Amino acid sequence: MVSSVEVATRDVVAELRKLGVAEVDDTTLARALYSTDASLYRVIPQVVVRPRSVEEVLATVEACRLTGTPLTSRGAGTSIAGNAVGTGVVIDFTRHLNRVHDIDVEARTARVDPGTVHAVLQKAASPFGLRFGPDPSTHTRCTVGGMIGNNACGSRALAYGRTADNVVGLDVVTMAGEQLSVTAGGRTESPTLDRLDEVVQGGLGVIRTEFGRFGRQVSGYSLEHLLPERGFDVATFLAGTEGTLATMTSATVRLVEDPPHRQILVLGYASMADAADDVPALLPFGPTACEGLDSRIVDVFRMHKGSVPELPRGQGWLFVEISGDDPGLVADTVQRASAASSAIASRVVTDVREQAVLWRIREEGAGLATRTLPGKALSGWEDAAVPPDKLGTYLREFESLLRDRGLDGVPYGHFGDGCIHIRIDFPLDAPGGKEVFRSFMFDAASLVASHGGSFSGEHGDGRARSELLHLMYSAEAIDLFAQVKAVLDPDDLLNPGVLVRPRPVDADLRGPESSLDRLDGRLGLRLLHDDGDFGKAVHRCTGVGKCIADNAGSNGVMCPSFQATRNEKDSTRGRARVLQEMIDGRLVTGGFRAAEVHEALDLCLSCKGCASDCPTGTDMATYKSEVLHQSYKGRLRPRSHYILGRLPFWARVTSPIAWLANLGLRTPGVRSLARWAAGVDQRRSLPTFARGSLSRWARRRTPVADAPRGRVLLWADSFTDFFSTEGGKAAVRVLEGAGYRVELLARSACCGLTWITTGQLDKARSIVGNAVAQLHPYVMEGVPVVGLEPSCLAVLRSDAVELLDDPRAVDVARGVFTLSELLQRTEGWRAPDLTGTTLVVQPHCHQASVLGFEADLAIMQSTGATIQRLSGCCGLAGNFGVEKGHYEVSVAVAEQQLLPAVRNAGDSAIVVADGFSCRTQLDDLASIDALHLAQLLDP
Repeated sequence: MVSSVEVATRDVVAELRKLGVAEVDDTTLARALYSTDASLYRVIPQVVVRPRSVEEVLATVEACRLTGTPLTSRGAGTSIAGNAVGTGVVIDFTRHLNRVHDIDVEARTARVDPGTVHAVLQKAASPFGLRFGPDPSTHTRCTVGGMIGNNACGSRALAYGRTADNVVGLDVVTMAGEQLSVTAGGRTESPTLDRLDEVVQGGLGVIRTEFGRFGRQVSGYSLEHLLPERGFDVATFLAGTEGTLATMTSATVRLVEDPPHRQILVLGYASMADAADDVPALLPFGPTACEGLDSRIVDVFRMHKGSVPELPRGQGWLFVEISGDDPGLVADTVQRASAASSAIASRVVTDVREQAVLWRIREEGAGLATRTLPGKALSGWEDAAVPPDKLGTYLREFESLLRDRGLDGVPYGHFGDGCIHIRIDFPLDAPGGKEVFRSFMFDAASLVASHGGSFSGEHGDGRARSELLHLMYSAEAIDLFAQVKAVLDPDDLLNPGVLVRPRPVDADLRGPESSLDRLDGRLGLRLLHDDGDFGKAVHRCTGVGKCIADNAGSNGVMCPSFQATRNEKDSTRGRARVLQEMIDGRLVTGGFRAAEVHEALDLCLSCKGCASDCPTGTDMATYKSEVLHQSYKGRLRPRSHYILGRLPFWARVTSPIAWLANLGLRTPGVRSLARWAAGVDQRRSLPTFARGSLSRWARRRTPVADAPRGRVLLWADSFTDFFSTEGGKAAVRVLEGAGYRVELLARSACCGLTWITTGQLDKARSIVGNAVAQLHPYVMEGVPVVGLEPSCLAVLRSDAVELLDDPRAVDVARGVFTLSELLQRTEGWRAPDLTGTTLVVQPHCHQASVLGFEADLAIMQSTGATIQRLSGCCGLAGNFGVEKGHYEVSVAVAEQQLLPAVRNAGDSAIVVADGFSCRTQLDDLASIDALHLAQLLDP
């Protein structure tokens, strides 16, 4: 029997296509991808539309009007209050409507599409010495349209104001089909706006007394902008209306000059409340930003991300940024602000690299905060604001409220504006957890209202706070909201359930995360960081969306396939959403074998970039291995799993007749048949087996007599042993030159990498267990174990511990080193002088995500060479890039950074790539013979 929802979906899909909208997607996969944003809410849409033009936006609005279908506008999907989810049509502006159309330098304005990413606008404005002032922490992926919808602010709102303060003009269409062009300070002739003015005239007293009381009063409709003394400024008013009144088609925003000199005064306090007390004393110095940060967030960053610049003692800090044109005046202001503070310690940060790290910690606060508490820290009560002079008192009372409810949270945020971000360990999975959540939300709202504050200070109310607005505003004000909605959206089709006639705060919450009662079979991986719970693991993703940011120049990796395709399904976030829906089981059915799951994971390169780049530690490579393991247990696998997934086995048995195998693979007919049998794309070359393994070469070699530094074990992984032996031979010579006696294992010890990435986890456990057993005695004797292939070494550092319930795996993980790590700690060793040489360096994904690349970079810098370090993935990623169906994406990933860099480097540059996959990709696509670091250092 066809449901009413299915009938309604058919109607609107038919109307959309009839009106010429091209990308109309009502697949289960698309609906799963867009079922949530960065909030706690899950709402399944009927259809997703990705308009290619303004005309298609207008057609989408018309189709929704004709069929009575709700319409929700969506930017980057980073909304944390459920602002960007809806039951009808979700319109995704980021795919096509994402351009900067014009920069007017004289007027200092920019005209952009709604889906234009903030960072793209900044890049376009930067050559003119201009920038868009507001800068949310998600600036690398949030859209200007989304910022306008939620009235985003960011860290530097003290200097540049909210997004509403920077809107010059908007082009919008109402649900009635009326197109309006409204400008700040100008009056647009329109019957609809005339009716809106009548509503305002009837509520002047309420508007003048209840609205615009302080800068971060973002909750509700900002009706103060419609006052006659404000010029009935509809453009500014529409900022913060969360897509509930009109649909945006274009925006003109104000640009500002960026001061050239900045210093950060870091002030330490005994508590975050003490830091809040100090804010009023610091504001007179005119800081560009005044941000609060809890020490627990810094601790998580230090543990999972890397080193942190020196910070003054304290349990919390204020980052007070002073900017200006005169460096002397900036320094003087910093000193005076420091003297006026009540901090227990302070430090001035002038180095731009240290400043960048501090701001990165602050920007990743939302993700890092989710990892600070024993239980999961969640959004919900996220960005309440009070007047800054009341912030300290409010924060103490708020922390008392948390304690009384048995909750905990980690505060941070825009202290200079009185705006607090916090993630709280709501027990939503526990019995009665939703009731605890609802009760707390109402109590917290009453507390904020008692201080004259706002439930939202920059992210909008969405589904999380709209029901609470009656605690902040009078009944007359709430009625004005309804009247405004009736004028502009009388049928309540635009983002219904938000602001007017709101959904309950505890409705539409995501379901329980536990997967143990839903998933059939024992997990192949232990998922140690998530208590062995696959559901808990995939729910690490909170939707902050760093995976959809452009990572060029960031030294980041994730998410390679998304960088190439720009499809939501190919992002870490998108894949996590589908896995979450698989666990929920209502939309995506079929468990691990669901077609939607495999389609979403198909283009995951297993690069593990998300494991390090994602602030919440989402590890999609691990989840993909588990899905493949569960899907194919006891079933016929794809051909590539039997050949590419077991490549080390085939290499070992082929090694004695490598010459014959190579001859066969060079024969056209045999080569094509071999590709077909292995599931390899016919456009790919096949790797050549080494004529003699590294192990055999080493056994025939006479060891050095003089080895003052003692023994070192060179672990010959399968790729170094049977394919790319030259790097291994060079490593032996380099280590011997450094004073070590180099040994190799008597028996082959594969790490099982290819079995892991193809989900053959039972066999992988046996293989890596054998490697751990062989390496463990050396580690326990204090003999350094050096690995050369980053992906294989990364298995010993991480996957082996997840696969094996064996304490020896932990010991081995701590006792294996990269070549550069060992050389860096070898006192007296000197790298060769390569002054005048240019190195184009492609770190392997697992160097960037698991092993770390700092030691490698330091060794190369010590050569005196000029280094161009690339970021991103090479695109081959083990078996991924050679498998049939992946060739185009593999090449597109390589074209993101790697191939343009080597083409532009010139013939004199040396390309360095430790990864066998990276070198293979370079050889295959650019005919470049890249070197392993060991070969570069080999005298």
